[in-house]
Amino acid sequence: MSSSNGNERSFSIRGKVVSVSGATVELDHEAVPGFMSAMTMPYQLEDPSVASELHPGDRLTATIHARKDADGFHDPRLDQVVVIAQARPDYLPPVQYHVPTMGETVPDFTLLNQNGRVIHLAQFRGKLLLMTFIYTRCTFADFCPRMSRNFAELEKDLAGDPTLYAATHLLSVSFDPTYDTPAVLRSYGGAYTGRYTRETFAHWDFAAPSEKLLPAMTQYFDVGITTGDNRALTHSLSTVLIGKDGKVVAWYPSNEWKPEDILTKMKQVAAAG
Repeated sequence: MSSSNGNERSFSIRGKVVSVSGATVELDHEAVPGFMSAMTMPYQLEDPSVASELHPGDRLTATIHARKDADGFHDPRLDQVVVIAQARPDYLPPVQYHVPTMGETVPDFTLLNQNGRVIHLAQFRGKLLLMTFIYTRCTFADFCPRMSRNFAELEKDLAGDPTLYAATHLLSVSFDPTYDTPAVLRSYGGAYTGRYTRETFAHWDFAAPSEKLLPAMTQYFDVGITTGDNRALTHSLSTVLIGKDGKVVAWYPSNEWKPEDILTKMKQVAAAG
């Protein structure tokens, strides 16, 4: 979230166009931390001329401007609209997000982990890899902290089954590599495992791609990121289960998944060989 002068507030938003009428866009959008949960509602366009470029089914990112008072937010308007995927492909959007699809092979992205070592996704071939995206300074409890708590619960559950533990690995990927250095990731990870400085990270890595590789990795896994005031990041979520063959098994694009559901999925996939 970012703030402007007075009681005007600004937020980043991602969603799909449901309909366009005049200067009003009905948007089916993701949760906007600090502003609104995921829902479908109409928004006025700050620039009405943008309406001619929008079609039902288009996916977009934008900035919401709204007035804040004691009763809440009022007069929300959409500004800085960018179409990231078109229902009617009459031009190529500047940024194209990819949706992970079951059965496709995941690229061999390179990252730097909490020990300062370069790791590759391909090195986990032969194991089930559960990967999620976070950044350590996230303050919204239902976003990165929930992902890390869920992973911590899974880590404990997996440790209770030595065979499954040996056949799996967890990976938390930061999309804030400038701040989330190996030392920061090591401290953050140790806090979530509860072992602090005693953590060996043998089964759960915390890592980040370089600034150069970050866009390719986040776009591949459909992670939208917008920088606000004080370098706070508004972002979407993405958790993916990758099979022993390096192919996508399941993708979870929200915070609604439960550790027990993924644990069951991992057991099923491991048992199937």
